[in-house]
Parts: sequence; C-alpha cells; structure tokens
Amino acid sequence: MTPASPATPPDPAPGADVHADSDSDSGEEGSEAAGPTDGATGDDGSDAAGRTDPTDSDPATAALRAAFAHAAFDVTPGPVPLAAVRRAGRARRRRRTTAFSAFSVLAVASAVAAVVVLTPVRPAPSSSGPEPVAVPPTGVPSASAVSSPPAVRTSQAPPPPPVATTIEVVAAGERVDAGKGWKVWLTKEGKHWAGPDGYENSRSVTDGNIDLGSPGVSHQSEGDAAGVFHSGLYYGTRTAGRVELRNAAGRTIVATLLELPGKPGWGVWYAHGGAKDGEMSPVLYDRSGARIAELPLMPVGDPGNEDQNP
Repeated sequence: MTPASPATPPDPAPGADVHADSDSDSGEEGSEAAGPTDGATGDDGSDAAGRTDPTDSDPATAALRAAFAHAAFDVTPGPVPLAAVRRAGRARRRRRTTAFSAFSVLAVASAVAAVVVLTPVRPAPSSSGPEPVAVPPTGVPSASAVSSPPAVRTSQAPPPPPVATTIEVVAAGERVDAGKGWKVWLTKEGKHWAGPDGYENSRSVTDGNIDLGSPGVSHQSEGDAAGVFHSGLYYGTRTAGRVELRNAAGRTIVATLLELPGKPGWGVWYAHGGAKDGEMSPVLYDRSGARIAELPLMPVGDPGNEDQNP
C-alpha cells in the first residue's frame, strides 16, 4: 500500500472574494480556540495549547498511523463464545461437587470403621460347639474396666466413728439395777455401787483426786470366775457420748452411762465382762466420735477388787 500524499489546496480563482475566505478562516479558528476538545490537534500536528507531537513531524510515521487506523476500521469483531463459557463453568462446578461428595463419603466411612473397631461384635452362635466369647481388641479397655472403680482394700478404709450412747439421767440416790445382782447410784459426792453380797463402795468426785476441769475417765473392776463387773467415772466434759472397754485381743464392750440432772460435768459408766477378757482399758468419746480420754490396760481381779484411777 502506497501512502497518499497530502492534497495541496488549489489556488484561489481570479476575482474571488479574498476577504470572505479570510473571514471564514478566522471564524473556524475562533471556534477551535474557543472550544477545542482534549487531544485534538491542528493541521500542523499541534494541539490547542500549541504543543506539537514529535511523531507527527515525520511524514512516514504519520502515513503509517493512517494506514493502521484504516485497517482497524475494516476489522469486524466475532461473537462472544457464551455457550463455551457456560459449558466450562458447569464442568468446574461438577468437578467441585464430585470432590466434596467423595470427601464426605470418605469421612463417614472412617467414622463407621472407628465404631466397628471400638465395639467388639459377638459372632453368631453355631450349631455345634460352645458359643465363642468376644474378646475386646488390643489397646481398647473393656466396658467393665472403664466403668468399675478400682477396688478399695478393707484394711485401708478408716473405721467408722463410735455412735453416741444415750445417757440415762437419774435422781440423786436413785438405785439403778446394773444386772447380775449389782446396784449403782449417784449422789452429789460421787459414785456408789454394791455387789451381790451387799457390800457397798464409793468413789468421790469432791476429794480433790479428780480434776473436773479436764476430760478423764476412771476404772474399778470386781468379779470372779463367773464374770467381772466394770465401772467408773467420766468427767471434765459436758459432751460425753460414749465409753468403751477394750482388751488386748480387740474385744470391745460398750458401757452404760448414768448422769445426774443439770449436766454436772461428770457421770458414771458400768459394763459386764468375762473372766477371760484379760486386761481392759476404758476409752471416753465425745458426741462427735472423737476420743478425748483413755486409760492404759489393767489386769482384771480374780477374784477381788482392783481400782485404776487417773
């Protein structure tokens, strides 16, 4: 393609109105100066501000640009391939859906496999032979091992606290039948008792041998081959709950408690034991089961009367 040469304007015809052309040209220049558009250039390659594009100064470059512009106007764009775009989008969505479905199936299968491994299944009994016993898999604890707490040895468990004994309140001088021919009564002076033979004895709480300000217990015993009668005082507490007799073999005898009205801070205990019990030791507990006083083991009289005082 040969670039066209710019056309040279013809000479004005003779007699033509030169002033009219001048007015026309000045009008066109005035309109361009008054409202040029951005990027518009004059015939000499300059814009409205007087700037000149350096590429337009070269005739070859200007001709090349004109040829490219003419060729671009002859190109007709093709239609947008919407159908192909839609098919590609549907294919991508199907691939994502298939991948998610496969992941979900794999997760469910893994959970089912874990349940099957952790839960032993008993096989169906056969017609011949004993029924097989299901054995839990290695490393999985059995249900009994998980739910059952470890066994506690009986020897390690602490013994239960003693239960408080009911204290019988008696009037001063009231004789109480203590069993097997023995009698017991209380006065303001202290404890009194009498045996089957009628012999009377006493233990004072006012002679200064007993400190009523501190918890304590005393012990007297009389008996023969038929049995032993144990008795004594408990004192120094208004919360007495129990008196027990114990021997070296661990035999325990619970005593009966007597007290005067008004809680004077002391009382009498008594109990019957066997001749073969050996040494016996009285122990005083309060109502909460705490041990607050005791005496060491003492030998039992055979026969006779032995007194163990604090």
